[in-house]
Amino acid sequence: MMTVDFFSRDPVDCARELVGAELVWNGSGGRIVETEAYLSSGDEACHTFRRPSARAFLESAEPGTAYVYLNYGVHWLLNFVVKGAARDGFVLVRALSPTRGLETMRQRRKNASDRQLCSGPGKLTQALAINGSHHGSPHLARGLAIGNPVETLAGPRIGITRAVEQPWRFVVPCDPCLSVPVGFFSKKELPNQNRRVVLPPFSHAKAHRKKQNAQIRGQAFQDHRHRQGCSQPRLAPPLDGE
Repeated sequence: MMTVDFFSRDPVDCARELVGAELVWNGSGGRIVETEAYLSSGDEACHTFRRPSARAFLESAEPGTAYVYLNYGVHWLLNFVVKGAARDGFVLVRALSPTRGLETMRQRRKNASDRQLCSGPGKLTQALAINGSHHGSPHLARGLAIGNPVETLAGPRIGITRAVEQPWRFVVPCDPCLSVPVGFFSKKELPNQNRRVVLPPFSHAKAHRKKQNAQIRGQAFQDHRHRQGCSQPRLAPPLDGE
């Protein structure tokens, strides 16, 4: 079982060393293969940057306390409070490699494949039956056990649109249970233009469909103007969001 001392240091160090630990809760669990660090100060991607309630919670909570919130009204996400060093913040648990209670997790995850049981922050909370009732609990950290040292790889955080340049995502390279494979980026991430980016194959098809839809809308607009007797050509109206 991990002690408070493990969470009483820099969030980046804590996130890195949490990879490889085992998290067990409600009879199910697995080895942590992916985490992310968020800093309470100067990190625009952290809740404390724009939420007074998050800042108040961090100030009052003890190291290792669970910070559980509902993401976009759909998925519960599990974080741990990390404080006591020069920088405070949170560590988000992003993915587990299941090791125990697999049958129960399959039922909770509606018979998802073993690789998909905990391959994402929302998936793992569903598999472990973690929800808003566990917010502020010190007991979840007691379900953590330090594992054997593992090789970790650092990279940019995913699923965010701010402070994406910070290399505070830590993973077990090539683990099949990662939320997003190394070298891939989530739909929301805005990659640095100076960094080589490998996009998922579906992104090309999606861009092609968007271009086709724009062309169809543009032609329909021109046809409408022609029927109305407008002789001067005009550009089609912009797409939503442009």
